[in-house]
Amino acid sequence: MNTKEAEYWTNRYNEELTGWDIGYPSTPLKDYIDQLENKNLTILIPGAGNAYEAEYLWQQGFKNVYVLDISRIPLASLKKRVPDFPAEQLLQGDFFTHSGKYDLILEQTFFCSFEPTRENRSAYAERIYHLLKDNGKLVGLWFNHSLVSEGNRPFGGSVAEYLEYLNPYFLTHVFADCYNSIKPRIGKELFGIFIKK
Repeated sequence: MNTKEAEYWTNRYNEELTGWDIGYPSTPLKDYIDQLENKNLTILIPGAGNAYEAEYLWQQGFKNVYVLDISRIPLASLKKRVPDFPAEQLLQGDFFTHSGKYDLILEQTFFCSFEPTRENRSAYAERIYHLLKDNGKLVGLWFNHSLVSEGNRPFGGSVAEYLEYLNPYFLTHVFADCYNSIKPRIGKELFGIFIKK
């Protein structure tokens, strides 16, 4: 595991520097979840933080939900809020070395949280590809703003830049300005649905 990243995020939680945490499932992902009919889907939420989307999925009867975060703190928070969430589905680890097979991966601006090197962003797309089953989907949110300097998270990008990394592995079903962002993020998010090639 990348101990530097683990330490960074654990410190953010300990110091309560969690401005990204809205305290409930983000509207775009909740609305997408509400359209899902197959409760047997195997779902991964990487870099999930406090994982309100996982909590919501669990409440809606999705039992094959896996939460991955590099810090133990948000995983403990989810377990405290949802005591019957299986401990074996709370995964502390490094996304870039994670293995498994999923029908659906939910992206909650996780892509925008790590250092935006070409190597990292290429590795993200490749790892998502390998984690998805055939015809699996990557669905979620990406920040639609200019890339800012290193160390100043979250890191942004443009549709063209994101697609540069995703196109080799995925068919783009939709990737556009998010119409149902929460108020503070209106005009700042892209919503995407990508299908494994």
